[in-house]
Amino acid sequence: MGTLATGALRAVLVAVLAGTVFVQAGMVWALATDPEDGTLPLTPLRVVTILGMVSVQVALVCIWRLVTMVRRGTVFSHAAFRYVDVLTGTIVAAALVWFAVTVLNAPGQRDDPGVTVIMGGVGVAVLGVALIVLVLRTLLAQAVARDVEAAQMQAELDEVI
Repeated sequence: MGTLATGALRAVLVAVLAGTVFVQAGMVWALATDPEDGTLPLTPLRVVTILGMVSVQVALVCIWRLVTMVRRGTVFSHAAFRYVDVLTGTIVAAALVWFAVTVLNAPGQRDDPGVTVIMGGVGVAVLGVALIVLVLRTLLAQAVARDVEAAQMQAELDEVI
């Protein structure tokens, strides 16, 4: 991964992190100052939004750490599994938060249940992303195993020579 790509990815990560902090601050401010008017369950939606932003922030930190490991050439190690596992967990958590938003929003969509179905579909798609990351984790495990095997073979070859 080149320095340009790494820099661009980090810029995107910083921008998304700043956006999530901004949204969280807005939700906390709204919780403290803006009363509900009774049309929607605003307090639960605001709390769920804050929790969703936390899951995104944890995922961003894990991605940052993995990008750092790629840049240093240490991503094919057992230390990377911790970040990939946490990333997978945060994606699942984000999907669960999205399903909570869908459930909270569903009573207001009785006239148009298609919105709830679409929101449920988005939640399933997010779970699909978690499954993709799980597949990529398996590929990482295979790469780490090959790297360990290559290091052992190199050590044996060094002994022979």
